[in-house]
Amino acid sequence: MKNWKFPPKNSDVAKYIECYWFLEKERGDVGNAHPKLNPDPSAHLIMSSCNQRFQYDQDSGVQKGNGSHWIFPHRKTLTIDHSSPFQIIGIKFIVGALYSLNSPFSHSKLELVECVDINQLVGLESFRSETLLINAERQPQQVCDTLDEIFAPWLSKSKEDKHSELVSQILPLLGNTSIAQMGAALHRSQRTIERSFMRVTDLTLKQCQSMIRLEEILNYLYQSNHEDIDWAGLAATFEFSDQSHLIRHLKCSIGKTPGEYARQRDLTIDIYGDFELI
Repeated sequence: MKNWKFPPKNSDVAKYIECYWFLEKERGDVGNAHPKLNPDPSAHLIMSSCNQRFQYDQDSGVQKGNGSHWIFPHRKTLTIDHSSPFQIIGIKFIVGALYSLNSPFSHSKLELVECVDINQLVGLESFRSETLLINAERQPQQVCDTLDEIFAPWLSKSKEDKHSELVSQILPLLGNTSIAQMGAALHRSQRTIERSFMRVTDLTLKQCQSMIRLEEILNYLYQSNHEDIDWAGLAATFEFSDQSHLIRHLKCSIGKTPGEYARQRDLTIDIYGDFELI
């Protein structure tokens, strides 16, 4: 299994794109064929060859197709079909970034996976995802530089308004500021903050903050041995009222109790690793 993750170098691109990442599963690689993708408030653009099949299962049904596609923000776990070899480049967007891009997907697309014509998206007829995929393993930084060049003209057409500007101030606070304190921190009414955030992201502040906290919990569990986990201590660390509250939260978010997850380890973070930004 091969992977990498890099942030954009272009500061204008970095305003909307958090990172580029790469995953490759070759024939003979051993691993869970159906890893689960935890809830995510960010949209991901997945580049793949035109004949690469994809399938995502959720309680609401199955979404499948071929080639490059969007994974829009989702509040529930997605099960991915990775039973066959694959090679993909992912572009992770900043939470709410698509709102500022004048396109059909600037409106609510929660829980959806949709095929995309990347040439049409970025306005480059000569662009070929296959070329980047060929070079992705051995020349990752060169591929990322090319992605900067491809996305910069498209992202330069973005349009910010008072709602997106307020959300850009909210996002850095989500990890360490209670929702009740955000109004005072930003000198805005709570109603104004909630309304703008929902307008830009299609998520409530509570939903987004919950997903951010879930990712922190899963990262913690990923680095811990099952036998060594102090569940009561973990609940206190992440400010749950008690261990039962933590269990209910994980059961609702990923469909498993903490003990079930710790034994199965079937999320993408466990299958492919928590590869850090380089």
